[in-house]
Amino acid sequence: MEYIVEKIGMSRTITVPSKPVTLLRVLDAKVCEVNEGTAIVAYSNGKKVNKPIEGQQKKYSLPSEFNRFTTIEVANVEAGDIDLSPLANANVVQSSFNTKGRGFTGAMVRWNFGGGPAEHGHRMGRRTGSIGQKEWPGRVMKGKKMPGQYGNTQISVKNKIVSYDADNRILVVIGSVSGANGALGRIKVAK
Repeated sequence: MEYIVEKIGMSRTITVPSKPVTLLRVLDAKVCEVNEGTAIVAYSNGKKVNKPIEGQQKKYSLPSEFNRFTTIEVANVEAGDIDLSPLANANVVQSSFNTKGRGFTGAMVRWNFGGGPAEHGHRMGRRTGSIGQKEWPGRVMKGKKMPGQYGNTQISVKNKIVSYDADNRILVVIGSVSGANGALGRIKVAK
């Protein structure tokens, strides 16, 4: 079973020794259509509305705040509110979030390169250095560590559940989850 969650932030337990925990809020979602375990689910995110979204809202008779649609695995057998009962018995969840995007970065930041001498007269500084070979194969090999887009990639992590508050829909998991506070992601019940 999968759920759409929002990362609230990190805290720690008051046990001795304390453990770092991440708080996740399970978003209110409506199951629109179920097809062999997977379902089209609507949830609220921002104020974006356009004609295709309005058409989907009309088709499934949804209120205007449900303006995002996705396909996930659910425990429901028919349309309606999403079934949260599997979270009460779960021990481990797999969370998938996008990491913080850091834009275009150089090789020193992106790959932890050492850089060259920073003395007077040196041109190397923070550059990558040599990237090719002499005559053969005469090209830059695929996967070469070079400057480029850093971050903004999806990372999945398995976390143990500490507690789940069914009234407030808040899930507390041990360890960290990638992404900024307020970011949306998915959790999947692993055990």
